[in-house]
Amino acid sequence: MNARNPFLGLVVLGMTACSGAAPPPDPIPDRITAVVDSFRTAHAIPGIAVGVIRPDHPDYARGFGTVRLGSDSAVTPATVFHMASVTKPFVATAVLQLVEQGDVSLDSSITSYVPWFRMKDPRYREITVRQLLTHTAGMPDVTDYRWEHPEYDGGSLERYVRGLADSTLIAAPGKQWAYSNIGFELLAQAIATVSGEEFETYVQRHILTPAGMTHSTLLMTDVDSAHLATGHLMAEDGTVAVSPVYPYNRRHAASSTLHSNLTDMLRWARVNLGHGAADGTRILPATAYGPLWTPVRDLTAELQAAYQRAGLQPPFASYQIGLSWFIIRYRDRVLIEHGGSDRGFRSSLILVPQDSVAIVLLANGDRADVEAISRTILDLLFTDRLKAP
Repeated sequence: MNARNPFLGLVVLGMTACSGAAPPPDPIPDRITAVVDSFRTAHAIPGIAVGVIRPDHPDYARGFGTVRLGSDSAVTPATVFHMASVTKPFVATAVLQLVEQGDVSLDSSITSYVPWFRMKDPRYREITVRQLLTHTAGMPDVTDYRWEHPEYDGGSLERYVRGLADSTLIAAPGKQWAYSNIGFELLAQAIATVSGEEFETYVQRHILTPAGMTHSTLLMTDVDSAHLATGHLMAEDGTVAVSPVYPYNRRHAASSTLHSNLTDMLRWARVNLGHGAADGTRILPATAYGPLWTPVRDLTAELQAAYQRAGLQPPFASYQIGLSWFIIRYRDRVLIEHGGSDRGFRSSLILVPQDSVAIVLLANGDRADVEAISRTILDLLFTDRLKAP
């Protein structure tokens, strides 16, 4: 048997069915389990939590592996993970809430909301809220998150944004696409200035708590440490080690520091599949999903070229960005997606609105290919219309 074949579980299930054993009423959960377990073992991923929402079926929510190498604590749906850039759509949601209240305009300059913001490059005055949300503001990216020297106080964000006064733009606002975590820290400052609340407090009060995400927070001081997963570094030679540094610094809350578990992330997926509402609670008007999920920039050509330079076949037919969310055509489906990658962690949230389907993957290994697992699960869910990978 080939121990490195992530699809071995599918073969075994097929053999069982052919042997005459009665298939289960719903084979999908067992198939997902087989794929994820085989993939995790083959690629030495310490731990993964996987959740799937399908209409007219119970949610699939299961943990695999361990929260920390050498520990007997298993990953469960309650295990808390560092979410990295999956944080960004929460920032977009907060901005759209303020837009709906008439407090923010997407096409106004960011200096309308953070009047003391400065950069060495005078073109900073042209940067709009929409450009920051779509990574088209010409902002540079973070070169050092200073995870080794975290800040925890409420003034860290403002200090960081004021420190951008010595920075310059990498392009004129609106002229090119360049992923920028810094842009989302600037949006967090705008949210704090307009709302009169600290950024983390605003998100907690207006998004996480109303959505019923009771074990989610942007603040490390509020993390459920008893259920917190440890990050792992995965080397190219296959060795895996506990990361000596945890990725937290309060000044990067908006780009990186959401902590959540599978149970809460499935609730978040349901809110978005419901266009801002779930279980009778609405956190965003349904009309806001027009701007959120309407493509603003097409990234297909440049990303396809990047795949081809690496000798890989692009897994998508098209790749675009809306307001923080990426809009991907995969086979015959439109996916609304955001992933995260940081020191010791990987995460992914995929929504398939036309089918009311969502897939959540959380991993505590920095090279865990959560996108490959997600695509395989998508193929399992839509085998009547999609060919096997």
